[in-house]
Amino acid sequence: MKLGEYMSLDALSLAEAVRTRQVTARELLDLARERAAEVNGKLNAIVAPLDAADARAGDPSLSGPLAGVPFLIKDLLQEYKGYPTSYGSRSLAHHVATDHALVTQRFLDAGLVIFGKTNTPELGAKGVTEPDYWGAARSPWNLSRTPGGSSGGSGAAVAAGIVPAAGANDGGGSIRIPAACNGLVGLKLSRGLSPYGPQTGEIMFGMVTQGVVSRTVRDSAALYDAIVGPDPNSDYQAAFPAQPFSKDLDRAPSPLRIGWSSSSAVNPAPHREAVEAVERTAELLAGLGHHVEQVTPPYDDWALSRDFLTIWFAQVHAQIADIKRRTGASDSDFEADTVAIAEFGRSSGLLATIEALERTTSHVRSLSAFHERFDYLLTPTLATPPLRVGATSTSSLMQRTARLVSKVRGGKLMAFSGVLDDVIQDSLGWVPYTQLANLTGRPAISVPLHWTEGGLPLGVQFVGKLGSDGELLRLAAQLEEAQPWIHRFPAPAD
Repeated sequence: MKLGEYMSLDALSLAEAVRTRQVTARELLDLARERAAEVNGKLNAIVAPLDAADARAGDPSLSGPLAGVPFLIKDLLQEYKGYPTSYGSRSLAHHVATDHALVTQRFLDAGLVIFGKTNTPELGAKGVTEPDYWGAARSPWNLSRTPGGSSGGSGAAVAAGIVPAAGANDGGGSIRIPAACNGLVGLKLSRGLSPYGPQTGEIMFGMVTQGVVSRTVRDSAALYDAIVGPDPNSDYQAAFPAQPFSKDLDRAPSPLRIGWSSSSAVNPAPHREAVEAVERTAELLAGLGHHVEQVTPPYDDWALSRDFLTIWFAQVHAQIADIKRRTGASDSDFEADTVAIAEFGRSSGLLATIEALERTTSHVRSLSAFHERFDYLLTPTLATPPLRVGATSTSSLMQRTARLVSKVRGGKLMAFSGVLDDVIQDSLGWVPYTQLANLTGRPAISVPLHWTEGGLPLGVQFVGKLGSDGELLRLAAQLEEAQPWIHRFPAPAD
């Protein structure tokens, strides 16, 4: 198999080629590494190689539905036994995992050959992938642009053709944002379906889910079939899908009622390309026989953003405190932005976090009322085309100020200064649509249906009812058939 053919095939096609002995797992691994050698120096998508892949690729007993397919995991919450998982942070650079994460083990059980870890922002705390420790990841569509975050390294690697799919996770859009930035499929599962542990329980009270980014809907379905399932160590028993996601994927959904909106109080003026992406998708859906209707947003997204960030900051505060206890790290081992976020979380106090958590009920009820009338909410995934690398970077002066405020425990002063509203605008202004699914636990998928005049991907998002993960994949498959995207490959990184 030549490199061009390898890059043109999805994971299931590559697995079939291995099964029928058209190619070996060793040959596929060599091709993946060849492609990585060509482009990763520019993309900075892969940050840590895993040499355990060599023995695995040569194992004649390798089995599973995706046996032999090269794969990458995210350097965050997807630990690989015997190797460090840095979470994009200097503080964990040498913290070696003593066990596989459960999601990693399930990737391995599916037969995947994991040969590296992908770039992520520190603690996954940003929607761009520009950690101080590893350096910025870049989009293969345009090297001056971000591949998104926090699964930005995975998104860039898949879009560039290094692998057909890669591990990702999503706490506020971290699967869907990179999918939208890179022209990929990105599904955030319903709460409770993705596996955790043994390193952690559910992060952010269940708002974070494990998953993948991929080039085709059927690959996403197959990979979720591989990782979703009961866990005897779980805190509760989730209602798992009655049948595999891959089953009936090619059967078109019945006519659906879909409400769409590009409005956002966080970004009152989304980019015209983002609006156009949704409008064109609405036209496509109507042509496929679905009822499509423009609606006002069924929730208060400004209030939701404040609640989301309150919980997020508390989570970062807890993570830093835990890392310091386990490793002896100090504030200097974390980025200035991260310690400032942690200080805000500390100073906000338990009451603010509990109140934000309790208010999630109102957001759930608002979305549930919407779903009594509509099957799905359609929005842009991004409010703007992918940002330029460095667009959200904090100035040196602000970094020094952030460290000083953290040192003197000045988070209360930050709170009174209205900084949270500024953070909402700066951090979520270009991605105001994705946190809804995390805070409410609903499934949501980004589908690559739009490219800008400048040639940048710009996905659209569908938010579904709790447990509608399989139906979302079926709708995405219908859209993929109607407007295929697998033939689209970026050129700048070649």
